[in-house]
Amino acid sequence: MADQETDHARDTMVPIEAIQAVDPEVIAKLPPATRISIIPHGMSLWTRTARLDVEHDDGVYKPYFLKTSSGPLGHAMTQSEFQCMSRIRDIAPDLVPTPIASGSFSSMPGVHFLLCEFRRMTGTVPPPPALAARIADLHRRSGDSGGGAGGTAKFGSDVPTFHGNVRVDHGWSDSWEEYFARTTKALLELEQDAQGPNDEIREMATPFFDKVVPRLLRPLETGGRSIRPSLIHGDLWHGNAETDAETGEPVIFDAASFYAHNECKSAKTLVAATTAAGADELGVWRQPWNEIGKAYRKEYHKHMPKSQPEEDSDDRNALCAVSRVNILDSILYKDDPSYRKMLISGMRELVDKFLGGFEEWNALQQKVA
Repeated sequence: MADQETDHARDTMVPIEAIQAVDPEVIAKLPPATRISIIPHGMSLWTRTARLDVEHDDGVYKPYFLKTSSGPLGHAMTQSEFQCMSRIRDIAPDLVPTPIASGSFSSMPGVHFLLCEFRRMTGTVPPPPALAARIADLHRRSGDSGGGAGGTAKFGSDVPTFHGNVRVDHGWSDSWEEYFARTTKALLELEQDAQGPNDEIREMATPFFDKVVPRLLRPLETGGRSIRPSLIHGDLWHGNAETDAETGEPVIFDAASFYAHNECKSAKTLVAATTAAGADELGVWRQPWNEIGKAYRKEYHKHMPKSQPEEDSDDRNALCAVSRVNILDSILYKDDPSYRKMLISGMRELVDKFLGGFEEWNALQQKVA
């Protein structure tokens, strides 16, 4: 994975000059300053990043973080990240670097930027108890506020997000199952376009969407159970979480946030009114390459109990890992067949296990009752 990411980084079209001088549009977003310097800082795929050292008119020194991108795709990516980070900050102010502005350079047509607070990091992933508690708090508080569009308890987002440079259009849905099926079908079509048609995937698609998805997601919202959408980070792997060097607290960044079921890239609460962000968050935490793994999931569930039916929790998590992480990675790393193999293997395991679908499960529940 690292070698491919290096190849993608080399493909960036952002000129080095973008982080050698501070563009007037960036300066305009800062408080009045008497002196500004810029130095390259960090690594980011498809972008160039820098630290601004600013001495303001009042004599206060403050550093800022600048991310630059190029072209229409780069413009959309910086706008998306600004909005996603802003939404997280509105709920958990200390969890993310404060986003300040996004915009476009006036000195270099086609170059765009994201400007935010600079947080000095230790270079280490936060320990499981600290990070899991903060993520659970984000999910709980966003769910308690109503979630979705203006507190309307909808799943999705009006902001497109990006997995690397792969765009994901969310839209809004009233149910988690409908949102999940609709967006996963669209992503699977993108995967077929990127990798080329695959008969095995196409043959599995019908039972996957007709049987597996209803079997694992419909019970969350039937039988008196419900789940509330929660705001998730959306791509919470160890490269997007560090420890603040001054406070020792977790910091997350590079958000691709939307309103989801918490178990799927994290996890949600109460039998009759469960929050819905963790499932999609914890799907990323399931990946073998992610240092944010099993220990973090265990800690998370100390704060956010598994959704009911609890016995389906691990399979719901596997569904999210297949439908989000594996499909998106197969699109992003289209030249590596191993990602498609992981996708096929994950789909096959779920299809073979849940061929009876929701109907079989529901009939069994009625017998037990």
